[in-house]
Amino acid sequence: MTIDARACAARVLVRVVAGGESLADALPDALQAVSDARQRALIQELVYGTLRWFYRLDALLQQLLQKPLKQRNADVRCLLLTGLYQLTQLAMPQRVAVNETVQATEALKKAWARGLVNAVLRNYQRRAGSLAVADDADAEVKFAHPAWFIARLQTDWPNDWEAILTANNERPPFSLRVNQRRVTRDEYLDGLNARSIEAQPLPYVETGLMLKKPVPVEKLPGFSEGVVSVQDGAAQLAAGLLALAPGLRVLDACAAPGGKTAHILEVEPELNGLTAIDINERRLQRIEENLSRLSLHADLQLGDAAEPAAWWDGRPYDRILLDVPCSATGVIRRHPDIKLLRKPGDVATLVNRQERLLQALWPLLVPGGMLLYSTCSVLFDENSGQVARFLERQADAAEVSINAAWGRGCQHGRQLLPGEDEMDGFFFACLQKLG
Repeated sequence: MTIDARACAARVLVRVVAGGESLADALPDALQAVSDARQRALIQELVYGTLRWFYRLDALLQQLLQKPLKQRNADVRCLLLTGLYQLTQLAMPQRVAVNETVQATEALKKAWARGLVNAVLRNYQRRAGSLAVADDADAEVKFAHPAWFIARLQTDWPNDWEAILTANNERPPFSLRVNQRRVTRDEYLDGLNARSIEAQPLPYVETGLMLKKPVPVEKLPGFSEGVVSVQDGAAQLAAGLLALAPGLRVLDACAAPGGKTAHILEVEPELNGLTAIDINERRLQRIEENLSRLSLHADLQLGDAAEPAAWWDGRPYDRILLDVPCSATGVIRRHPDIKLLRKPGDVATLVNRQERLLQALWPLLVPGGMLLYSTCSVLFDENSGQVARFLERQADAAEVSINAAWGRGCQHGRQLLPGEDEMDGFFFACLQKLG
C-alpha cells in the first residue's frame, strides 16, 4: 500500500498538537506501516521539523488564514504547518512542496481543503518578505519556544538564555557509545572509516563518538551484536561520576530506556549486582531489550522508585543513580514536542516528585555510599535548587564536588547547557552519605 508521507506526518502531528501525545508514542506507531526508507525519512523530517518551528509556523499560518480552522479539521491545520515548514526550512523545490502538500488532502480524505491548502501556501510565497518581519515581533515566535519557558530561562540563565534557545532549535548530533568490553573507541572509529562513515571522538568521555551524518542503526557495524549503542555524550558522563569498582552494589532508579544501566555494566563487569527499576512496564521491557542486545544482565524491577517497600530486598546499595523524571528542557533539540507538551505547572509537580524520590531512596544507601542525582533539565528548581533543599533537610548528606572541564559549576552540582561540547543539557550532583 502506498503511504502519502505528508498526510502521515499530519496525522502524527494531530496526535501531538491536538491530542497531547508524546512524539515517542505517536511516531513509531505511524512508521510501522511505512516500508519505504525514503518515505520514513521524509515523515520524520516533517514531524520533527514542524514541531521544532511550531510557534513560528503557527504564527505565519494565522496571518495567512482568513478564519481559523475548526477543531475537527486539525489534520488540515497540521498539513498546512508541514507545508510552511517545507517552504521556510527545507531545501526542496517550492513547486514540489506546494503540489505534494496539496495532493495530501486526498489521502486525508479532505478533498474540500485542496483549494484552501493551495491558496494558503501560494499566498505565503507571494508575501514571504513582509510576513518574515511580522513573525519576529514576538519573542515566542522569534525563538520558536513557549513564552513561559523563555521567561523562565531569562531568570535562571540571564546571560545564556538566547544561546540555549538557539541550541534547542538545532538538529541534535548523532552520538554513539562504544562498548569497550568488546572494542576500543579507536578500533571502532577505524571500522567506521573503512565504511566511509565519518565520525570523531567526543570530548570528556572515552567511549563517545559523534557521526558527521546520522545513519540507520542497522548500518552501524556491530550494532546488533552489542558493539555500539546510540547515546548522547552527556548521558555517558554518568557512569564515570559513579566511581564504580568491583564488588559494589548499584541501583539505577528510573532506569528506562536503559542506556545508563548498560553503560554501568560495560564500565564495571565485576559489580555485586545492579538493580534497575522503572514504574512503566513497557519502558522496563525496553531496558530488557537493550541489555539483551548487549549480552548484559541486571535485576529488573517493575515498581515506583519512591515506594521501596514494594520492591527492595533490604540490602543497601553502595551507589545509586537517580536520573529523575524532569522537564527534559535540556533535550528539546532531540524531543521538540516538549515545547508543546510541557506546561508551566508541570515543573512544580516534577520538583515534588524529585523530592519524594530523593527522600525515599536515601535510606537505601550504605554509609559512605554515593547517590548521583541527575536530570536532563536546565531549570534551577529541578537542579541546583533541588540539591540545596535536600542538603538542608538531610543532616547525613554531603556534596562531593565534581571537578571537571565540561559544563559549569553551580551553587550545587554541575550543569551542561544544550550544545556545549556537542552534548545535551544535563545536570549532575554527587551526594555522599556520612557515617
